[in-house]
Amino acid sequence: MNLKKELKRRWVSILFYTAIIVLIFSPTAKSWVLEQVVSTGLLKAKIKEDTSKNLPQAAPFSFTDAEGKSASTADLKGKVVFINFWASWCPPCRAEMPSLENLYQKFKEDERIVFLFMNEDNDRSKAIQYLQNNHFTIPLFYSSGDVPNEIFSGTLPTTVVLDKEGKIVLRHQGMASYNSDDFIRQLNGLL
Repeated sequence: MNLKKELKRRWVSILFYTAIIVLIFSPTAKSWVLEQVVSTGLLKAKIKEDTSKNLPQAAPFSFTDAEGKSASTADLKGKVVFINFWASWCPPCRAEMPSLENLYQKFKEDERIVFLFMNEDNDRSKAIQYLQNNHFTIPLFYSSGDVPNEIFSGTLPTTVVLDKEGKIVLRHQGMASYNSDDFIRQLNGLL
């Protein structure tokens, strides 16, 4: 059989299998597809009104900033704390990063809220390079010691919001859109 005719006949199958292979082996392609899903607004984060029955009261942990300065979430009482655990190699983390960057830009001047973007890369330079290559300005932080399972159990991405008293009001594992009007209104309600 003629190769050219066979390729013409099976071009849809070839295209489909090529796309599957690219998605399997390319984190960038995976994160692009997932980013399109996040941008649809189907995966919305929501701070629930009554969280006292579902979430632990508090679970402080220590962290360091990019310069090595140490602090604890217990030191942040009186402020709303938005915590996101992510890694540069994680396609769902990369997919929600534009949403997180937009949220950070909206609140970065507001001293009533603190953003802790907790990087889980083994090689910190990869996180820095990822942020620079994509023109993200979120501040980098790293855990310095054990993070309680109530906050982070190893699933990436994980997002946690603490109210002014340090109580957990949101714990979401997996990607979501955090730049929605609804979520921003909920965050403003905590301030």
